[in-house]
Amino acid sequence: MQNFEYYNPTKIVFGKETISRLDDLVPQDARVLILYGGGSAEKTGTLDEVRGALAGRTIQEFGGIEPNPTYETLMKAVELIRNSEVDFLLAVGGGSVIDGTKFVAAAVNFEGEPWRILEEGGAIIRSALRFGTVLTLPAAGSEMNDGSVITNKAKQVKLDFMSPYVFPQFSIMDPTKTYTLPLRQVANGVVDAFVHVMEQYLTYPANGMVQDRFAEGLLRILIEIGPQAISSPDNYDIRANLMWVTTMALNGLIGVAVPHDWSTHFIGHELTVLYDIDHARTLAVILPATLQVCRENKRDKLLQYSERVWGITSGNEEQRIDQAIAHTRSFFENLGIQTHLSDYNLSIDDIDRVVKQLEAHGMTQLGENRDITLDISRRILQESL
Repeated sequence: MQNFEYYNPTKIVFGKETISRLDDLVPQDARVLILYGGGSAEKTGTLDEVRGALAGRTIQEFGGIEPNPTYETLMKAVELIRNSEVDFLLAVGGGSVIDGTKFVAAAVNFEGEPWRILEEGGAIIRSALRFGTVLTLPAAGSEMNDGSVITNKAKQVKLDFMSPYVFPQFSIMDPTKTYTLPLRQVANGVVDAFVHVMEQYLTYPANGMVQDRFAEGLLRILIEIGPQAISSPDNYDIRANLMWVTTMALNGLIGVAVPHDWSTHFIGHELTVLYDIDHARTLAVILPATLQVCRENKRDKLLQYSERVWGITSGNEEQRIDQAIAHTRSFFENLGIQTHLSDYNLSIDDIDRVVKQLEAHGMTQLGENRDITLDISRRILQESL
């Protein structure tokens, strides 16, 4: 097991009717900017609840943060704050809104071009505005971690950064706020969380017994409740467990002491930027292909995954690995998510473009062993067709 440090200062306030707790969590003298995405938070009444809970404070609002938050949009929020007296941010939405808010929080007082925060991975951040979140879409885990992913439309690139300065001070998580989500978004959230766990789990053995068992438990929960979250959208217990498991998938805990992969995410990011495919759907396409192409390097963990997560115990090693990969693909497809590039009208002719983007963005040595070269990324994309 590897050496590690673990730190997570985010306070979680979980359960029904918890938005009212904003009155206690946000300082009385705070000048607040509420950030949100499209119109769903307004239509469902969530924004009205937030406004009511913040009564008496100076409030401004900034809407329109995209499902893949863009640098261009977020810089408008940065300018708004720089021209006002805002000193506290509140993200109301899912991972994209929260990721965007993290960038805004870090960029407001940053000296120089804020895009450098992404180019240098957050290492140059020295401070950030205080902020909290009201989570409405369980998927990304951004409500309890220090990471963010931002798209630059002009540069056609999607990059991430991490910084201890952008942990949310608190996150309010009311599962009832997920009842009205489109089922497409719910399915995306299940896949997003599943692949988050896989990127930290399915690498090579590191004797991280606690992390392995924790990760396997999260995967089994997602397999069990994912379909139920779609078929029973107003089942509180199902939605509550979904909200919590997606948070635990990427709050840093299962990733300590073990190697990480993340190649599926990096390749998927290029598909999202180039072809506007939902982030989770790119993951559902790329992960099975990555497991197939990299099966030799991942053999030990694939066999462990097949037995502990899917209960596969019969057949030789190759057959068990084949079954595990097939079960993974079927799980995604049973959620209504297509798992081949051809399902999104991409063909062999598009692969060169994706590989060129990977090269342009320095994504030439991916994976837990840093051995997923451009040639192997190409094989993964071909396997994805």
